[in-house]
Amino acid sequence: MTWSPGRRSGRTRARAGFLALAALAALSTLATSPLLLGCAPPKVKGKAAAVAGKDPAQLWTEPQDLASRDLFHGPGGHSKTPGKGATYRVVGFDTTGHSRGYEVKDAQGREWRVKIGDEAQSEVVTSRILWAIGYHQPVIHYLEDWKMTEGRPQDEPAPARFRLESDHKNAGTWSWGKDNPFHGTRAFRGLIVVNLVLNNWDFGPDQNRVYLMTDGESPEVRYVVQDVGASLGKSRWPIGTRNNLEDFESEGFVKRVDGERVVFDYKSWHRVMVKDITVDDVVWTCDLLSRLSDAQLRDAFRAADYRTEATDRYLRKIKEKVREGLALRTRAEVSR
Repeated sequence: MTWSPGRRSGRTRARAGFLALAALAALSTLATSPLLLGCAPPKVKGKAAAVAGKDPAQLWTEPQDLASRDLFHGPGGHSKTPGKGATYRVVGFDTTGHSRGYEVKDAQGREWRVKIGDEAQSEVVTSRILWAIGYHQPVIHYLEDWKMTEGRPQDEPAPARFRLESDHKNAGTWSWGKDNPFHGTRAFRGLIVVNLVLNNWDFGPDQNRVYLMTDGESPEVRYVVQDVGASLGKSRWPIGTRNNLEDFESEGFVKRVDGERVVFDYKSWHRVMVKDITVDDVVWTCDLLSRLSDAQLRDAFRAADYRTEATDRYLRKIKEKVREGLALRTRAEVSR
């Protein structure tokens, strides 16, 4: 057979096909890698929950008792606090995500998800503050002293975040994108703002869960951001820091205002999430935060065992951001 430029042997065609598939696979990997400058942000879609609804109370309820909310014990109060120094039976291991952890049961048969690492403290504080201003949060606590049985030989109980799992069923995830039932509402945009105040830079869909409460509490269906430990540090591209006081103090809040839109000092990969926040959204959220007393905020940090000096510095920065947000009200009134 005479070879010509218009013909390929079977082996040549097979090799060309293989190289083409390899190139497509490489391009696909590059297109989805968060480590490439200019790439699209990670998808913000979640698995639609069958119980999805549009009742605003499923996401946020106005806290009539905001000024008296107990930020030390948090949602669930003292009765749903795990026992300090108690022994927990390990029934599973969590080896995924940023922090390692365990699934445990206590002497009462309650199930807890335990997280070890640098997110444990910051998650408790951020969760307490979200709950204080009306957003549904799981029962979570920080324990320095606890014991385990049936763990792996190399495991030692380290200070950890305990999250109660046995008071609800997981009905699926929900999206930060436009397909969630509350997109565009003041409460949803406020949820983004308060996370920016606390420098929670990770708006990934894996954090969002729909809870079906099984303990008789209302509302039965709750849209929850349950993993908020990527906070109290600094946002940066592509991965920010967690639970880092100096980083938290170094990051700003509002960079500028373009018309009614607020541009934030946010540098991580979910910038699409923060681009449509208005002046009114920021003022609304900061007004809620401003109604929390210093004692309540201190209780949130005390619940996570922060030292007094660190608490003072965190509070100083948080209050500075809240004042900055409230100042946009006057700015908006003048411009109108």
